[in-house]
Amino acid sequence: MTKQLRSERRTQDRAGKESQRTEWKESWRDDHLRWVCGFANAEGGVLVIGRNDKGRVVGIPDAARLLEELPNKIRDLLGILVDVNLSGEGDREYLEVVTPAYPSPISYRGHYYQRSGSTLQELKGAALDRFLLRRQGRTWDGVPVPGVTVKDLSSAAVKRFRALAKGRGRVEPGILREPVASLVDKLKLRDGAYLKRAALLLFHKDPERFVSGAFVKIGFFRSESDLAYHDEVHGDLFTQVATTIDLLQTKYLKAAIRYERIQRIEYFPVPDAALREAILNALVHRDYAVAAPVQIRVYADRLKIWNPAVLPEGWALDDLLREHASLPYNPNVANAFFRAGEIEAWGRGIQRIFQDCRDAGTPQPQIRLAGHDLWVEFAFASGYLQAVNPADGSEQITEAGGKTSGKSSGKSSGKSSGKTEDRILALVKDEPGISIPEMASAVGITSRAVEKQIRQLKATGRLRRVGPAKGGHWEVLP
Repeated sequence: MTKQLRSERRTQDRAGKESQRTEWKESWRDDHLRWVCGFANAEGGVLVIGRNDKGRVVGIPDAARLLEELPNKIRDLLGILVDVNLSGEGDREYLEVVTPAYPSPISYRGHYYQRSGSTLQELKGAALDRFLLRRQGRTWDGVPVPGVTVKDLSSAAVKRFRALAKGRGRVEPGILREPVASLVDKLKLRDGAYLKRAALLLFHKDPERFVSGAFVKIGFFRSESDLAYHDEVHGDLFTQVATTIDLLQTKYLKAAIRYERIQRIEYFPVPDAALREAILNALVHRDYAVAAPVQIRVYADRLKIWNPAVLPEGWALDDLLREHASLPYNPNVANAFFRAGEIEAWGRGIQRIFQDCRDAGTPQPQIRLAGHDLWVEFAFASGYLQAVNPADGSEQITEAGGKTSGKSSGKSSGKSSGKTEDRILALVKDEPGISIPEMASAVGITSRAVEKQIRQLKATGRLRRVGPAKGGHWEVLP
């Protein structure tokens, strides 16, 4: 390793610039131990004492003394061993402090530094947590949490997992029938006597007690700065996935309508499978050390999903977008979702999103990574926008393939009005046993829009349901 670092240092000297593994200093100060610490916590490097910032040798007058003192000082203050070499150019002497990469975390006076590119960074907050866990061979979701037991887990969340996993073939049926404690052990969600963080995210009814920001925030924006309304989704991760998708498709996204022959088909601007995969990726693979929720911004013409993300070491966005191995940031959480049949274990999530959009004929999503901010943006197709927001205010019904047929119902799908409520009430008076799909067909709006109208009518005391869903009837209240 030392020979390699020296060779790289000579190459940088000839190039006349510093690098990831080379730093020049004109003279020695104890503060320069931060750079030694930074090299040890990165890929190793050479600190040259006696060169100015242009790479020219200026020499140091006390080279012999430093040659003797520095190895002991670095050992005592950093706890590592380095090579200190004396070199010269003409009558000017300089030192090379050659630091290897260390597998364990190294600190200087209680602070952790790391070389990144040609700069030195002090690690703090979430970045320090990630660094320390990685050096200890741990993952964030595998850290044990004291003070919480299996009895504190939500029976409803466990029941939901069992229902999802049943019939998927990824958990033996007998295991699914075992007590919660045994199931938790089989999912490897315990470290000794303690539950892992993953267990609390997956099965605790209030994971935010332990993990700040472990929820989803959804908002509808008229513009980048104009928020119309918003929701928050809390609870265990399985609940968050299901509730988030349901909210998006019943409250935030309008369903357009097309006809294939005589069959009426509702469709959304983001294919169901692609939306589901994107939500799963955001919740399963996010960096939970960042105390901010997953954020979903919905506009009239697009949907954006943000989550804090950490790519595998050495990866860039291009590595994520092309075919790659499965290297989940939260392997314990990912394993439970895999066993439940919610995700695969082949690292194909991003590729599946693109393929789902191609299959549905919708625009390809845009994925951006800025630092640890990962954005997935779905633009809505022009045909969809025309169907739900026609120029004349009527709902456009499209034929298969997305072509506008010229037909209109006189209503805009997903919108509510007093006139629509009155029509629903009139239908119910005439036929108390009418079904929601029959109401939707008669009024010319989607079934989801009818359900929304019914909720409003119930809330205002104008309508109620008598009896069960099957065999019951509607009653208009005075």
